Amino acid sequence: MARPNALGEYLRARRELVNPADAGLRVVGVRRTPGLRREEVATLAGISADYYLRLEQGRDRNPSPQVLEALARVFGLDATATQYLLSLSTSRPAAPRRTRREVVPTGIRQLLDALNLPAFVESRIFDVLAANRLATVLSPSIRPGSNRLRSVFLDEDVRDEIPDWEQAIGGMVASFRASIGTDADDPRTAQLVGELSLASEPFRRLWARHDVRPLTGAPMRLLHPQVGMLHLRREKLPIGDSGGQLLVIYHAEPGSESARALSLLGSLAATDPGQRLPDPSADRPTDARGRG
Repeated sequence: MARPNALGEYLRARRELVNPADAGLRVVGVRRTPGLRREEVATLAGISADYYLRLEQGRDRNPSPQVLEALARVFGLDATATQYLLSLSTSRPAAPRRTRREVVPTGIRQLLDALNLPAFVESRIFDVLAANRLATVLSPSIRPGSNRLRSVFLDEDVRDEIPDWEQAIGGMVASFRASIGTDADDPRTAQLVGELSLASEPFRRLWARHDVRPLTGAPMRLLHPQVGMLHLRREKLPIGDSGGQLLVIYHAEPGSESARALSLLGSLAATDPGQRLPDPSADRPTDARGRG
């Protein structure tokens, strides 16, 4: 079986995304290919064109850190993407395979139940491993056994929940690539990427870009069918000694309409997760919204 050329694929993808003018090159006439030419990258990085061609073709898989850092500067990579590029060199040992079933630490499970905020645990490939009731009430797709990437790209109901879907999917795919690192040929990862590549053109297009972004918190909007638009913040906290698991928590600005809506959802989750909320447009006592 041919060995994957992860380094070459990444270099080619990033090269094609660089505007020559942004790299300080004068553009004359019509260019037949997008981005930078191989010889332009080599010149800007201070290496020979033949050596760069060998890197892209996978005939040399062990460049020095200095060469990779020079290429990162040419491509305008940030610190996260530069670290990812360095990790693709075969001079670094491959990460061990994780074949055992993932188990959420007992203390984290207890914390999920104690939190009065939507929270769940996701794996390196964005499988939902555990979730509290409020998270599932917030979005039914957040349940153990589901995969967040699959839900966002293939479930129309989830797409309807995310007003900023086009922006969100770009960040999600880039964070996914950062999460899996150099382990893209892991069987579970390869199966998920293959499935989404066949079923979703947006995923296929974004995956080909090889964007990498850190797994950090961010503001987001979520449209809930019963409490309306929620302005939330999502935090992603690493769980120590868990093989890359993250604790994901949603919260709202204290005293805001979104905080009151989360409180109402919390009341529902605490009583009966199958119960429907009152119709927001119906007349009801003004204190009913904030009870929880």
